Amino acid sequence: MLNIIILAAGLGKRMQSDLPKVLHPIAGRPMLSHVLEQARALDPSRIVVVVGHGADRVREAYAAEGLHFALQQPQQGTGHAVMQALPLLLEGDPDDACLVLYGDVPLVQSDTLAALLAARGAGLALLTETPADPEGYGRIVRDADGHIVRIVEHKDASAAERAIAEVNTGILAAPTAALRDWLGRIDNHNAQGEYYLTDVVGLAVADGVAVGHAQPGAPWETLGVNSRIQQAQLERVWQAEQARRLLEQGATLADPARFDLRGRLRCGRDVFIDVGCVFEGEVDLADGVSIGPYCVIRDAAIGAGSRLEAYTHVEGARVAEEARIGPYARLRPGADIGPQAHVGNFVELKKTRLGRGSKANHLAYLGDAAIGERVNIGAGTITCNYDGVNKFQTVIDDDAFIGSDTQLVAPVRVGRGATLGAGTTLTRDAPAQALTLSRPEQKTIEGWKRPVRKS
Repeated sequence: MLNIIILAAGLGKRMQSDLPKVLHPIAGRPMLSHVLEQARALDPSRIVVVVGHGADRVREAYAAEGLHFALQQPQQGTGHAVMQALPLLLEGDPDDACLVLYGDVPLVQSDTLAALLAARGAGLALLTETPADPEGYGRIVRDADGHIVRIVEHKDASAAERAIAEVNTGILAAPTAALRDWLGRIDNHNAQGEYYLTDVVGLAVADGVAVGHAQPGAPWETLGVNSRIQQAQLERVWQAEQARRLLEQGATLADPARFDLRGRLRCGRDVFIDVGCVFEGEVDLADGVSIGPYCVIRDAAIGAGSRLEAYTHVEGARVAEEARIGPYARLRPGADIGPQAHVGNFVELKKTRLGRGSKANHLAYLGDAAIGERVNIGAGTITCNYDGVNKFQTVIDDDAFIGSDTQLVAPVRVGRGATLGAGTTLTRDAPAQALTLSRPEQKTIEGWKRPVRKS
């Protein structure tokens, strides 16, 4: 049985924000969500989140996620925070583990946490590291045989202790029952007047409990966020890591430093992503997809061999294979682009199916439409799908030709092979294989002169 405690009660004063610190985003998701994702990968029996500052907002944000919440009020240190969670922990076997994580240390990975749990054995284990600058960190004090005997906080450390390179990250794993006992025996006789969670290490040693350790797979896993500057720095660190993973999987990034992933991105073989692109939610790019510069793609699937030109926005849409989209195109939720179809510059689709080989190359709005195969949509065409209250569908059958500057007032249908002349306002169905026009008669007025500005 595994209990996990996530400490998320801090004020985050240096963030200069009314939003609780753990709800500030990294890669488009709250920091706490990152921690929860990695915690759940360990299949815990229970997760307890300790809240304090902004407790109601944190509870509300995660109300549907099956978590348990403990309130720390006031905040009197990490040991005090874990004490608040103790009544909510599950206990079975005395060796059942409890893992303590931090909501503002968002990038720790499940592999590292699994290694920490393995290092625990039946005792206590600490996640330690050796940073280039240990300033501010608690130091790991070992005996002559190299065994961990205690942790001394930086503010309480002597000059000799501050010279120690190995530091405590704060993340630990311990037997749940023993942790309950140790926390009942700690005090706040220290420089900050707080109950330190790290004091349990000395108590474990005194009780003859072995103290193991593990180190993170990457230095960025234990970086915390206490300010907007640190948040911005960690954002770039994580984006660089995500870019590295994509490169290792075979994608090509024009510039890994100008890439933003705020969700999950799956790439096939030989995918190319140009600079400045943003991916949000769940995005799938099939083999041979090319994404031009400064595209924004959210919750979408792009088929093999398709190309998105610069500044294209895609949200909640599907693009089939060998399609061409953009530049400056917008696919809104429900857009479904068929194979080899073209959507050109300043064309917007919403809840519209564009069939195989169909083209809308310039300046068009197509909403609530079902468009067949090999249809040509002229520049300036719009589907008038909204009467101010209700939405209506436009149907355009295969091989139709829609002339420029056409308005299709839904509900209306254009038959197979029909042609609509430029400038037509269609209010009734257009028959198949026929030309439909709705232009007024053209007139020329002889002798007409333009107005002249009076002096």
